[in-house]
Amino acid sequence: MTLPAELVAPTTIEVSPGHRLAVRRRGNGGVPLVLLHGFPCTSRIWSHNLAPLAEAGFDVVAPDLRGYGDSDFAPDGFYDLNAFASDLVGLFDQLGWDRAVVAGHDLGAMVAIDLANRHPGRVDRLVILDDSMPDLAEAFAAAGIAPTRPKPAVYDYHRLQGLHADALVAQLATPEQRRRYIGEFYGHRLWCPPDAFDEDDLAFLTEPYGDAARLRASFADYEVVMGTRPLSAPEMLDRPVQQPALVLIGTDQVTIGDNVEQRCAVAFPAAVGPFWVKGAGHFMPWERPEMINRAIRSFCGDLLKT
Repeated sequence: MTLPAELVAPTTIEVSPGHRLAVRRRGNGGVPLVLLHGFPCTSRIWSHNLAPLAEAGFDVVAPDLRGYGDSDFAPDGFYDLNAFASDLVGLFDQLGWDRAVVAGHDLGAMVAIDLANRHPGRVDRLVILDDSMPDLAEAFAAAGIAPTRPKPAVYDYHRLQGLHADALVAQLATPEQRRRYIGEFYGHRLWCPPDAFDEDDLAFLTEPYGDAARLRASFADYEVVMGTRPLSAPEMLDRPVQQPALVLIGTDQVTIGDNVEQRCAVAFPAAVGPFWVKGAGHFMPWERPEMINRAIRSFCGDLLKT
């Protein structure tokens, strides 16, 4: 997809003493909306959403999570959901936001879910752009929902990044190797249709990962998942999300779990969806930005009218 004619440049905001996030912002004064990226992305993945959503009436902010893109690395060494959520609370405070609509995909969706449960007064509603949801194994079982099948071999990166992060970064010895490694998630790992990203897209989206320290920081979440990195606080994924939620899922990806509709009904009792988006994979903000923008506008239409 062609890059927007005008890219929104990041600026930095201090969210706690001495700790800054890089944010891309449009629409100062509108309805607060924060867009959260996941791995292997940065705030750049929202480049096609910022201006249209601002024009629709949102004050839209896309931060780089700590350690990603142009944001500071974790000052305390933590890259867990509580750490990300704490940064966002600090960001909201600096922006003068009491609460916001929070949209996210991949890691960003899990951060959004944790934030909604950890700080419910700060989250107006959620937009989830994949099948991320709270970890409610007992509730799913009680509802008669079968467990998700084991993940296919294409998930070998979980083990590599979560258990052998330093060795993996050492193997990726040049900026070109590091960017190519990240670029593979947009290609043969089957997270999206094979023609979803051209060379210019990949050059833009993978640029931050040419830096070895940035690549290493992005593996920290996988260390959390694999239990090799400590938590700053327990994750808040043990309860359903009570806020209204819009759930959109691209069909063309291997990352989808089983029994999504049934699990979604338990995890998001106030959900709209899930709606399946054909012809899109894991990176819908880039693959189908016009549809994402329309969906967010419609879901938040009552807020935009007030």
